[in-house]
Amino acid sequence: MPDRGAPDAQPIALMPMADDEPPRGRHEVAGPSDGPKLRLDELLAQLVARAEEVIAAQDRLGGLLNANRMIIGDLALPVVLRRIVEAACQLVNARYGALGVLSPAGGLAEFINVGIDEDLARAIGHLPEGKGLLGALIDDPQPIRLRTIADDPRSVGFPPNHPPMSSFLGVPIRVRNEIFGNIYLTERIDGEFTLEDEELVTALAATAGVAIENARLYGEARRRQDWLEASAQITRQLLSVIGEDPLHLIARRAREVADADLVSVVLTTPDGERLMVEVASGTGADSLVGMTYDRENTLAAIAFDTGQPILVADVQADPERYVHLIAAAPVGPVIVLPLLASQGVRGALVVGRLRGRARFDEADLDMATSFANHAALALELADARDTRQRMVLLEDRERIARDLHDHVIQRLFATGLTIQSLAAGAPSEQDAGRLSAAVGDIDETIRQIRTSIFQLRGSLVPNSGGVRARILEIAEDLKNMLGFDPVLHFDGPVDSTVPDNVISELLAVARESLTNVARHADASNVTVTVTAGADLTLEVVDNGVGLGESTRRSGLANMKLRAERLHGTMSVTDATQPESDTGRRGTKLQWKVPLP
Repeated sequence: MPDRGAPDAQPIALMPMADDEPPRGRHEVAGPSDGPKLRLDELLAQLVARAEEVIAAQDRLGGLLNANRMIIGDLALPVVLRRIVEAACQLVNARYGALGVLSPAGGLAEFINVGIDEDLARAIGHLPEGKGLLGALIDDPQPIRLRTIADDPRSVGFPPNHPPMSSFLGVPIRVRNEIFGNIYLTERIDGEFTLEDEELVTALAATAGVAIENARLYGEARRRQDWLEASAQITRQLLSVIGEDPLHLIARRAREVADADLVSVVLTTPDGERLMVEVASGTGADSLVGMTYDRENTLAAIAFDTGQPILVADVQADPERYVHLIAAAPVGPVIVLPLLASQGVRGALVVGRLRGRARFDEADLDMATSFANHAALALELADARDTRQRMVLLEDRERIARDLHDHVIQRLFATGLTIQSLAAGAPSEQDAGRLSAAVGDIDETIRQIRTSIFQLRGSLVPNSGGVRARILEIAEDLKNMLGFDPVLHFDGPVDSTVPDNVISELLAVARESLTNVARHADASNVTVTVTAGADLTLEVVDNGVGLGESTRRSGLANMKLRAERLHGTMSVTDATQPESDTGRRGTKLQWKVPLP
């Protein structure tokens, strides 16, 4: 039986000795309580260490949960991105942090930093583009943890005024299995980054990916709502009697909702050979309004021909496909949207952002296409309403025109004949001259009344009648751009002797010349005279600043080419009017072609 009087003998004999503990002599016997006390101290130390580890892990877990709550607390993407960086810095005690958003073209499209104030950021200068060590994480999206940045061969150093940084931790952010960007952390306050830090930031990056995706979906839903509200506003406006011009409203709202820099509405010229910028909104818009250009190899013409929207990441990367927006601003991303009508494509909405800004994506294209379809439908409804209004006014205006023609002109003509007969029997040459001048004034009045008759009839029904009505329509279309009504004169049988092929060239030249006056002349009046005899002559005379020293003559060259195709001539000179005190001489354009 065991000896109950020595219960501690066996544990003492079995306790291991330390390697450096000298063996006890035969007479050195451990005290009855030394062994258990040593063993208990070791166990207590281990328990304390484990407890500290548990507490530290709990603190880390709590920090991760707080960081997660911080990230998912907002749905605005810019706010979410900054909170991700701030949460990562707090989680691992990093002094500096940043989040780089990858660009589809390569490198970094955005760089959100924390720990560097605005003054220091300005002193550093240009933000990182994703090269060196940052680029290594882009090329190979795996976590990178370094004790010292400078010791890594991929490091390219820091720019002037940049604060010193030693330790480094980089972790990629994935959104739907695609790399969205990277979290960069440097200068851990209490030492170098550990494996636990890497695991924590990797877990945070996973949450960040979900938060970014939610923010994207929320932003897309808000943009879709904005597009729908813009469509509803356009419909309400077009169905209203008063308010902003429909095309101006479409361009302005498209620019606002698409977060674009420049938007224009493009229509075809009456001859169908060229495209014309009807309205524009945004950067450099004034220089685009009224601009015409060839259809060939243009994105707008492709939209006209196919009726399909076009999405381009950077128009300057494909110079063979011309986009007129680059004449006013250095645009990059572009969307071209056809405005579909019942009789085909009536126009194109061209939306652009400056080069270097975020590209349009498929969601933008889908929402913008829906907006363009609503806008085109609203334009169709507005056209139908205008047609009804024209029909209501047609009868009254037709009656007025008939009375002018049958009564007023006939009476004036009879009065002119009477005065002319009196002039033949006048007692003096002076009286005869005055009477003849009165007859000339009556003839001029008759011509003006006939022009008014055509205005009454032609302004109600577009493209009704011949040359007179269609010239009047052009003047009506451009009077808002000019800021005043052009003065029109017609002489000779312009409606009966001008063949169709000459009419199309005449109308194109008339529109181009009036557009040039509106864009360049700074004029307060312009007179258009169309004369039909042996030749067809178009004269456009303004009181503007004159030709000037500009070397751009593409529009004039096109008009001259149109005349030469018909074996005619064109000239542009100073107007015959006297020079004013302001130095304005005006411009006179004469376009003449022979008639068969």
